[in-house]
Amino acid sequence: MEGYPIDAVERAMKVQEVILRARAKKITWIQAAEILGITPRSLRRWRKRAKRFGEDQLLDRRRRVPSQRRVPGPIIDRILALYRDRYGTYNVRHFHDTVRREHGIEQSYTFVKQVLQGAGLVRKYRARGKHRQRRERRACVGEMLHLDGSRHHWLALAPAEWHSLISVVDDATGRLLYAQLWPAESRRAVMVALYAVFLEHGLPQQLYTDRASWAARTPRAGGPPDGERPTQVEQALAELGVAHLRAYSPQARGRSERVNRTLQGRLVNELRAQGIATAADANRYVRERYLADYNQRFAKPAADPVSGFVAVSAIDLDRCLCVRGERVVNRDNTVVLGKTVLQLPPQPGRRSCQGLRVLVRQRLNGRFTIHAGLSLLGAYDDRGCLQPPGSRVGSRPDRRCAGLLRSRSSPRQPKNPKHRFARPKTRVTAKRTDHLLKTSGQFTC
Repeated sequence: MEGYPIDAVERAMKVQEVILRARAKKITWIQAAEILGITPRSLRRWRKRAKRFGEDQLLDRRRRVPSQRRVPGPIIDRILALYRDRYGTYNVRHFHDTVRREHGIEQSYTFVKQVLQGAGLVRKYRARGKHRQRRERRACVGEMLHLDGSRHHWLALAPAEWHSLISVVDDATGRLLYAQLWPAESRRAVMVALYAVFLEHGLPQQLYTDRASWAARTPRAGGPPDGERPTQVEQALAELGVAHLRAYSPQARGRSERVNRTLQGRLVNELRAQGIATAADANRYVRERYLADYNQRFAKPAADPVSGFVAVSAIDLDRCLCVRGERVVNRDNTVVLGKTVLQLPPQPGRRSCQGLRVLVRQRLNGRFTIHAGLSLLGAYDDRGCLQPPGSRVGSRPDRRCAGLLRSRSSPRQPKNPKHRFARPKTRVTAKRTDHLLKTSGQFTC
């Protein structure tokens, strides 16, 4: 009985005495179980163990000092040294994942946390109270996406710089679909994030955001958004058929807020460990490595394997995800958007475009287009210089327009050489009509 405290030995002796009295039929086994404060079934197990292996088996092995499951001292010293020297800024969960992956520490998260708290390296927090009921995840991938920006000191090696991390998370699986550092949470940053996600995965059914200036116009603080004056992002989502949900409090967007907190606790330390001090290198690291590691660690399978994304193969994203504004053409046939003056070229069939109401679009690549209904009046580069007809105005032009451009550059010749000067037969088709409109300077796009 060496290695056990006195109270554990006394407990074993009491159990032995009660079992002997029950065997002598001085008391019943039910009375013996009541004396020991255990169930009759547990007492029968103790009796079989003592009969088979001896009276020493009545000792409670959990009370043995030192415990058989005690972690050796060198392992504890190694855990403390790793946290002090290399991972002092990591939270306990991130530290536990890192040392298991990089250093082969096999102890549980609870043990590592208790060791760090016992050494005074990690604070002990009070247990959280009851919280509102968490909303269940959506069933399908792409049924709802969360988009949010987090302004933080993301580059620990450049502590004076502030950046905003634009992240897009799937509600059903928790997968991080997009993450990139920007100087600020601007309209352009949000549109570029949406373009990248829509191009790679497809159109979601709903997009859940806060009520930032790019997401909604709120005339009164805390009041409802102005539905009569939608923002550029709202117009793009409405044109694409994506429902836009806006939250009234950070608690309503708890899922995206927890993602931001996780990224602030992990990504900052990852970038410091990799020696990254610039936003370009950080974005490259996030895109090439961190997204896959994050999704492998935190992503969960969806309840329904059917995808909720809608393919965008027949949708011109450049035409939808852009800055648009209605303007009236000036007397000198110019249109002003912001600080850029766009000069309209002469239009066939019009002596002047003065007073014409047009729609000006600025694409994500900085180029401009001017539309009057379905007609494209002019295409411009990012400096406002007029481009020749047929030039590409977007990073992904419409396939129909690209096919017309190819047919324009290489017209089909008649097979018979004797009739090489003869006019080929014309078929009145929709494609031919578009081609005729294009050659007249009013092609559609």
